[in-house]
Amino acid sequence: MTDTPRTSVAGLGYAFAGFAIFATHDAVIKALGVNYSVFQIIFFAMLFAFVPMSVMMLADRQVDNFRPHHPWLILMRSVATVVAMSSAFYAFTVLPLAEVYALLFATPLLITALSAWLLGEKVRAQRWAAVLVGLVGVIVVLRPGVTQISFGHIAALTAAVMSSLGSVIMRKIGGEERTAVMILYPMLSSILFMGAALPFVYVPMQINDLGLAASVGLMSVLAQIAIIIAYRSAPAAVVAPTQYSQILWATAFGALFFGEFPDMWVGVGAAIIIASGVFIVWRESRPQVSERNPILRNPNMRYDAGVSPKPKHRRPQQSGS
Repeated sequence: MTDTPRTSVAGLGYAFAGFAIFATHDAVIKALGVNYSVFQIIFFAMLFAFVPMSVMMLADRQVDNFRPHHPWLILMRSVATVVAMSSAFYAFTVLPLAEVYALLFATPLLITALSAWLLGEKVRAQRWAAVLVGLVGVIVVLRPGVTQISFGHIAALTAAVMSSLGSVIMRKIGGEERTAVMILYPMLSSILFMGAALPFVYVPMQINDLGLAASVGLMSVLAQIAIIIAYRSAPAAVVAPTQYSQILWATAFGALFFGEFPDMWVGVGAAIIIASGVFIVWRESRPQVSERNPILRNPNMRYDAGVSPKPKHRRPQQSGS
């Protein structure tokens, strides 16, 4: 089915809405992080997100069981998701929102590099050059030797690396594992791990704060649904760059609610990283570049994304070629 202009416009609308919700989600995390541990925030957020996700999974009549075909890779992806989420949540609580986003935007660059290394993807010179230029942008943001690199910066980079690893694993097994399996195990892992840590960090929550934690989980579900619809309604090469709109929301929220005003070098570094990411997406949208596109086939590169906007699972067809 060919995408019509109206469908593509609708897809872009869903994409911008989804990433706006995600940016709001991150601002709420930052606000909660003033009084609560990231482990406590994640536990309650995932607990509340688990309810609508469970209803959606149970409503899928194609799901006859939740047994993974690749248990070790599912476990590895679950661990990567938990580490990425914890690291990103921590970074949001201690660094300006726009600065965290600038570092998280290195994720598509890392996915390209890891896909070449772990999956044997063909990455040509132009895309390797874009990866290197993007990493220069990361250095511009960090400015080692000029500003002190904090645990928050390390956490943001850890989130980008682990999110990239999770995306590459999803790229490898996404055609064989059900979407429900890809959702369920990382979410359960997050709840179990954070629940185990909760007795050591728990602080009684006021009802308003508990409501905010619930909103984080619900916003995560709504944002992922919106982005899935976007990728089904418009070409991936059109939708993928909209994720960078999050930095505009982050800058606005940071200034309005947290008194954050990123300096010039964060803006310059973010611009370099974004330009590199957009170039990679553009290159991979060209059919003659590669038969296997690591970015565009798993375009949801959020650190907490548990849903892959891929087609429904289909049995492989027999072919003589």
